[in-house]
Amino acid sequence: MGTRLTVFNQKGGVGKTTTVLNLGAALARRGAVPLLVDLDAQSHLSTILNPGASSGESLFAYFSSGKPLREVVRPIRFGGELIPGHTELIKVDTLFGKGPDILNKLKTGLDAGWDGTRPVLIDCCPMLGVLSLSGIFASERVLIPISTDYLAMRGAFALENTLRALEHVLKRRVERRYLLTRFDSRRRMSHDIASQLSSRFGAELCETRITETVSIAESPALGKDIFAHAPNSRGAQDYESLLVELLSSGFLETEARPKV
Repeated sequence: MGTRLTVFNQKGGVGKTTTVLNLGAALARRGAVPLLVDLDAQSHLSTILNPGASSGESLFAYFSSGKPLREVVRPIRFGGELIPGHTELIKVDTLFGKGPDILNKLKTGLDAGWDGTRPVLIDCCPMLGVLSLSGIFASERVLIPISTDYLAMRGAFALENTLRALEHVLKRRVERRYLLTRFDSRRRMSHDIASQLSSRFGAELCETRITETVSIAESPALGKDIFAHAPNSRGAQDYESLLVELLSSGFLETEARPKV
């Protein structure tokens, strides 16, 4: 069965969208057909992959009028599909409240549209609200990117407490992994934060570290994933290593066979 994986941290600028983009591309390179969900009103993932969706052709149409997710999905160039976001998603919190019906709505739509045999990657906004909670409710697992700075680490600690509280509501443990991003081996702070995270999260901290590189920073601005922009770069190697780690540990699952 394919895994539904939500990528979230209660801090912006830590690499959530970049991680969804490049993990999706890495999956496609191995023969999978990932479904990417842009659950962020900023819609950065949609802007990179398939810009131009109106609110009526986006995830907002599903929340606001019940339009089936199958009717708003779009193909993406590296293979797979995208459910695009839109700025109108910012209205979801105020329009629909925070009851169980709205929090389970994304899960219901995904269940109705797809059979669960493909990997689904969900990109969240940094705000803890209906949208990000919907992503967690819809997923089996959560990947938390943490850039190597103090505030990103504090955001991860806050999210850890949030996930523990949600487990009482969900009646299950929320499996998670913590991912170091923007790691610079020349900076002492990078090593200090890595050490603190290792002490706090133990085996839940990914061994892979996403090194801060120019190619990773450039590729979204060019509308490309890292493999299309710089296939031989350190960034491409890091995201391929991350995928291998997640697959080998069973944290991310896909029925597709790797290409030979």
